[in-house]
Formats: sequence, C-alpha cells, structure tokens
Amino acid sequence: MRTPIIAGNWKLNKTVDEALALANDLKGQLSDLNDVEIVIAPPFTALAPLAATLTDSPIVLAGQNCYPAEGAYTGEISPALLRDVGCRAVIIGHSERRQLFAEQDDFINQKVKAALAAGLKVIFCIGETLTERNENLTFEVLEKQIRMGLSGLDSAAMTRLTVAYEPVWAIGTGQTASNEQAQEAHHFIRGLLSQLFDRSTAEATRILYGGSVKPDNIDGLMHQADIDGALVGGASLKVGDFIRIARFKRS
Repeated sequence: MRTPIIAGNWKLNKTVDEALALANDLKGQLSDLNDVEIVIAPPFTALAPLAATLTDSPIVLAGQNCYPAEGAYTGEISPALLRDVGCRAVIIGHSERRQLFAEQDDFINQKVKAALAAGLKVIFCIGETLTERNENLTFEVLEKQIRMGLSGLDSAAMTRLTVAYEPVWAIGTGQTASNEQAQEAHHFIRGLLSQLFDRSTAEATRILYGGSVKPDNIDGLMHQADIDGALVGGASLKVGDFIRIARFKRS
C-alpha cells in the first residue's frame, strides 16, 4: 500500500507571521493523522521559523525550488542550504517554473539529481498545456518530461521521489481534470515508470494530482487507483480547506 501524500504549495504567499499561524493550525488539527503524509512548501523567508515550530511534528517541510549548484548564483538556493535550514523535501519542475521561467527538462534533471544527492526527497512535477492536450499530445509530453527529467536515476533513487501530475490548464484556473482524465494520465505515468525502471518500482512510486484541488473534488480523485495524493495550491492557504483535503473520504 502506498501512503498518500497531501502537499501544500504556498507559492509566493504568507509573511513569516502568517506562515507560522497557518503551520501551527495545521500542526494542531492534523496531529492525529498518522496514515497520510503532510508536506508544506512555504516561501523561502518562512522556512527557518517553520522548521523550528515543526520540530515535534510529522509535517514535512519542503522548498519550492532549488538550484543544482552552489557558488556565484545570486538569488538562488541550493539543495544543501534547503536541508541545512530544515527542509526534508523540495518541489522541482513545477509548471510555473517551466512556463514562467523557461526551465527545460535537462535543467530540471540536474536539479533532481542535485536534490537527491543532498539527501532531500523530491516532488517531481510534470504536465501538459491546454494546447498540447487539445492536440492530443498529452502522453507524448508526459513521456518526454519523465524520460528526460528522470534520466540517470535508478530504482534506489526513485524510492525518494514522488511524481506530481499537474495539467497546466487546470492550475489556478478552477478547472480540474475529471477523475477519469486524471486517472488515465496517472495510469500512463505508472506504466512508463514500469518500462524505465521495473514493475515493483512503478508500483511503489507515489503519483500525486495537482490542479485546482479543492475540498469538493478531493474524494473523487482519491478514489482512483493510481492517484496517491494531491499537490495543492490555493486551497493549501486556507486552513479549513487544507484540513478537509488531508482528511479526504476513503470510501
């Protein structure tokens, strides 16, 4: 059985005080949840304070991005520095990094390898645009992103990596992929992982859905055979919404 993951990507939101308030609410109200892994990814400025407040909590602290090297890279953050400040995971390849900052698959692959080498777990994001879906290129796009983004990894490395399928056309738009669309993509991803690695690795890898996840659609998504959790954006900023998502109904 794959342990579900509910991850909150706070993006460029929350001051330190606001982040602490939200984290403490989650810490208190999810303390009894022991069969779902909770991850939160606040802005960089809030990482150190949240690491301190979450020391006695199972909530996993994650960075939203990283750079695959250290040195003269003004404005960037390395995996080693994320780990030093208290992160245990990092989001890599998010659609906003791909779309807004023109990150390419080979660069994302460098990030994945650097993060794993630094001892971080990775949430590796993939997904197609609306144009690509309308042109029936979804599977072609996903295969390219996976093959290039995971190039050079072995089955051992995959034990520390989670895939997040996030159709770009559903992120922040309020338009969610149907349960059937999401399951179809997740099933394809798991099949491709089986080809690239082996069946046991594919079966063990957790695949999350991301794209306008809300309290009113999480139950249907989580009933799908190949969906192992959610990467939540806007709803992760509202304590009540995120708690309801984390406590999705299993039947």
